Amino acid sequence: MHPLEYYARKEIQIMLVDSALSREVAVRLGDKGFGKRPDTLNYESDVLELAKQGATSFHVSEEHWQNPRNLVPGMTKRQLDELRTGWDFILDIDSPELENSKLITHFLIQALKFHNIKNVSVKFSGNKGFHIGVPFRSFPKVFNEEKTKTLFPESPRIMAEYLTDMIREHLSERIKGGDIDEILKVDTVLISSRHLYRAPYSLHEKSGLASVPIDPERVLEFDKKEAIPESVIPKLKFLDGLEENDASQLIKSAHEWDSEISIRKKAFEEEKKEVVREYDEISEAIPEEFFPDEIKLGLKGLEDGKKRFLFILINFLKSVGWNHEELSKKIKEWNKNNPEPLKEGYIISQLLWHKRQKEKILPPNYSNNDYYKDLGLNPRESVQRKFKNPVTYTLTMYRIKHKKKK
Repeated sequence: MHPLEYYARKEIQIMLVDSALSREVAVRLGDKGFGKRPDTLNYESDVLELAKQGATSFHVSEEHWQNPRNLVPGMTKRQLDELRTGWDFILDIDSPELENSKLITHFLIQALKFHNIKNVSVKFSGNKGFHIGVPFRSFPKVFNEEKTKTLFPESPRIMAEYLTDMIREHLSERIKGGDIDEILKVDTVLISSRHLYRAPYSLHEKSGLASVPIDPERVLEFDKKEAIPESVIPKLKFLDGLEENDASQLIKSAHEWDSEISIRKKAFEEEKKEVVREYDEISEAIPEEFFPDEIKLGLKGLEDGKKRFLFILINFLKSVGWNHEELSKKIKEWNKNNPEPLKEGYIISQLLWHKRQKEKILPPNYSNNDYYKDLGLNPRESVQRKFKNPVTYTLTMYRIKHKKKK
């Protein structure tokens, strides 16, 4: 079907105009590239007129603007924040194989639902991938004492990386062989100011197919035949749903995860020189009887600082020979001992992240008050004088017991 014939359909025009509300619009003119920016779509007749001028596809922004036509190149972040009224969270899945894109999209949808999000939309991109969308109304108006509309593109990027990390292990279990990082394609480059994505029901130049919204529950069943222009019947909208604030848990969990990643990176840099060769000599898990008092005390449960202690505990157990299964079991037992346990999803995401880290890293040294004294786990002075770290203490006690040299 010729683009002009397709875009002449009234029902297609209505959907395109609806998707362009308060957003910047750009049209692609076949091989001639994109038309002028910024542009808008206000009436169904605009779609037909642009199609007559050679428009082959329509693209819209993730961001919502007071007046998109006021956008100019070179605007500062402050100027963009003042003009922006909101943003939609768009995940662009574009794996080389359509079947892999389906799996990635399916797992990401499950991850969103895990965070109790009801406003989840998905559409076929028109070629090999999918777009998942969560509308701006799903997010709180204020987060971390800042207007959420100003948290673009930082917050969407953090959420995209968090969700990608969350599904990585599940995906690797379904896709055997190959580089999982090459397969797991979620384009965070898309999440940048004034970046555009293909509008729902727009055509795709390479495939000739339409970018059609589909039921999130049947992504795995999707067939490209559903996107043949002649057979497209507009029924579903993209970024639909009336729930408000149903993504509050997601943005909070993602930022907490990002903070933990930053802490880990800093700790790894500080402690990586402290990694000892003795790790490679440990062939089995060192029993708890050799653990220092501060670790034993923390294992009984904590009122505060549970996330920091979790960071200590995972690195400590890995360093003293505990495998992933043993470590996971112990951490879940520890979490039950806490008066207010950490959420299971958070525990699982931390365990999966650490499982992928091949290098063993010591937990923070005793001198790091943020991780011991502030948690009420300050080691005895006699221990601190002899040992820098709970791991070196444990290795020494274990070897003394077995009459081995330090």
